[in-house]
Amino acid sequence: MKTLMHLLYGDDQKTAGGFSRRTFLQASGGVTAGLIVGFRAGDVGASTGDGTFNPFVQIAPDGTVTVLSKHLDKGQGTVSGLASLVAEELDADWSKVRGDHAPSDPTVYNNLHWGQMQGTGGSSGIPNSFMQYREAGAAARAMLVQAAAKEWGVPADEITVENGVLSHPSGQSAGFGAFAVAASSETPPSDITLKSPDTFRFIGKTGHGRVDTHAKSRGEQLYTQDVQLPGMLIALIARPPKFGAVVESYDDSAARAMPGVEDVVQVPQGIAVLANNTWTAMQARDALDITWDDSNAEIRSTDELMAQYRTLAEQPGLVAEDTGDADAALADAATVLEATFEFPFLAHAPMEPMNAVAVLKPGESLDIWTGSQLPTLDHSIAAQIAGLDQAQVNIHTLHAGGSFGRRANPTSDFVNEAVNIAVAIDGRAPVKLIWSREDDIRGGYYRPMYVHKIRAGLDGEGNIVGLHHRIVGQSILTGTPFEASLIRDGIDNTSVEGARELPYAVGAHRLEVHNTDARVPVLWWRAVGSTHTAYVVETMMDRLASAAGEDPVAFRLKHLKNNPREAAVLSLAAEKAGWGETDLPADVHRGIAVHKSFGSYVAQVADVRLLEGGGIKVERVVCAIDCGVAVMPGQVAAQMEGGIGYGLSAVLRERITMVDGEVQESQFYDYEPLRMSDMPHVETHIVPSSVAPTGAGEPGTPPIGPAVANAVFWGTGRELNTLPFSQDGLV
Repeated sequence: MKTLMHLLYGDDQKTAGGFSRRTFLQASGGVTAGLIVGFRAGDVGASTGDGTFNPFVQIAPDGTVTVLSKHLDKGQGTVSGLASLVAEELDADWSKVRGDHAPSDPTVYNNLHWGQMQGTGGSSGIPNSFMQYREAGAAARAMLVQAAAKEWGVPADEITVENGVLSHPSGQSAGFGAFAVAASSETPPSDITLKSPDTFRFIGKTGHGRVDTHAKSRGEQLYTQDVQLPGMLIALIARPPKFGAVVESYDDSAARAMPGVEDVVQVPQGIAVLANNTWTAMQARDALDITWDDSNAEIRSTDELMAQYRTLAEQPGLVAEDTGDADAALADAATVLEATFEFPFLAHAPMEPMNAVAVLKPGESLDIWTGSQLPTLDHSIAAQIAGLDQAQVNIHTLHAGGSFGRRANPTSDFVNEAVNIAVAIDGRAPVKLIWSREDDIRGGYYRPMYVHKIRAGLDGEGNIVGLHHRIVGQSILTGTPFEASLIRDGIDNTSVEGARELPYAVGAHRLEVHNTDARVPVLWWRAVGSTHTAYVVETMMDRLASAAGEDPVAFRLKHLKNNPREAAVLSLAAEKAGWGETDLPADVHRGIAVHKSFGSYVAQVADVRLLEGGGIKVERVVCAIDCGVAVMPGQVAAQMEGGIGYGLSAVLRERITMVDGEVQESQFYDYEPLRMSDMPHVETHIVPSSVAPTGAGEPGTPPIGPAVANAVFWGTGRELNTLPFSQDGLV
């Protein structure tokens, strides 16, 4: 199978970089002046002598340890998590540990789960880096010890390291800073010895906090919106109101007449206005008179699309999984339940909309500042647009105020736009491209709209004997650089994940999918396919339990006999929530759901109050997660809370609708996110584990919707098949 890098760059690729389990690969360039020290077993790389120990660790003469994160931190705490791994093996003083983003270089900073591509997504940040960053810290520690041993004239194995201090029984001691320069010139070790888990000070521990807390609490953390450069112009783009439309003609005379407007240029995405401040750019954009060519645009309404999807849901689709004869099993079942579910388009709506700063020197260089989630793709596309070699392009990755997948898209749209504008003005000024909230909500790259039709059958003893499941919706990967390697036999796994290879014993199982054709740009959205498949599977499990006359937890456990980790996390959530208690208020009902995504197992119990007038209030959520080793337990809990809030936000009110192809929502008043008053109290329980870490950024989102829906089902008998719940009058 071709790697993602192969798809982007073809056959002319550099050799793969990054670290293996026990060896480092040599790398050069990029992080600081001079060469980056690196090594392979039996092949000593060049040393720097400037405090750079390897591509991930720098130590300054003042003892400050800087860990370079190959993954974008968009609020999820990846920089702190990776710093914890290095600090653990380095035995660092946490108060002196800092974090920063690595440069764009997939030969060194590739995501080990993706091949030779640098990027963040799929909750892979900690899982793919766990051994890599620990070994980087252990190597730096060994080099410090070697330098100290030479300076003190003592055997290296007599030196101990604790909390950033090297010590010898003779009484000699010094902090890391004293040996930073000398140690970085040492020969890196050919064999790495890692600490035993019973000696961990940071991994799996609480109390050391995040490396960015101080800067964020003081408003000092730098985001793209904070970048200020001399002579910089603010750019906004007037994009077509219908997806797929293009500019036919435009009149910019009114915009150009406004004081502060510096230029108006046409770019592939629309018409860009450049001004010396944001407000002027916004006003000038509104003054443009543009005629759009809609001949290749999407002109259907979401109601029309949904009607077509419902029709397709009644017809056979591509087979994604087929075990046994599901139709025959259902025909012989004692009880058959059937339901059709509808899911809307969803915007990501991160707190920080898309933005990028581009500084172009035509024919010479291009510098970009942004929260880059896929640096390799952003780098490649930017170079192509600017007509430069990739070595002439620098990506400066900054913290991002959220993403939920939005910053990782196949066209690198916001970087693409910023560079196109810089090229259009011949690089005469730095350009800061800004998306307004309206641009963000109406800008596409939505979670696709879906229709599911499912039939499930029980035998006379209440066992599931057959399941037939059909999914209708757009493929996220079709038409992207990832299609050739990630779509098999027409099946996009992002459409069916969470519905294929179910953990439950369901007898004969047939899963089908229809890939629909719409010109609405779609994209992964926090937890991707599991955002809809988990809802369908888990609400159906409760309905089947009801039909079988069984408790929903017991019913699930009966069908999870071959999947102990799901069963264990389900049991833990039920236990901690007090499942089966009979002293709940009469208007409070409980629902439960369990789902595996990104390698992690999450179960949630929701306590839902039925309000007078027909509404609901989610008051409490008990969450249990098995994510292997929890590197930063507090951060895992925070991700569960955030994922629950994000998922609850979607199922309560959020949806994108179109009329004649034009998106109707524009701001938080009509694309309404979760309010503080909506947020339930959340308790998170982490299953102790010694297995390798799995994802934590996304798995908290899928179970919350079905858990709440199941509570409503048991309390009222209502089956919530159309999302969001506001369409059923519950919000």
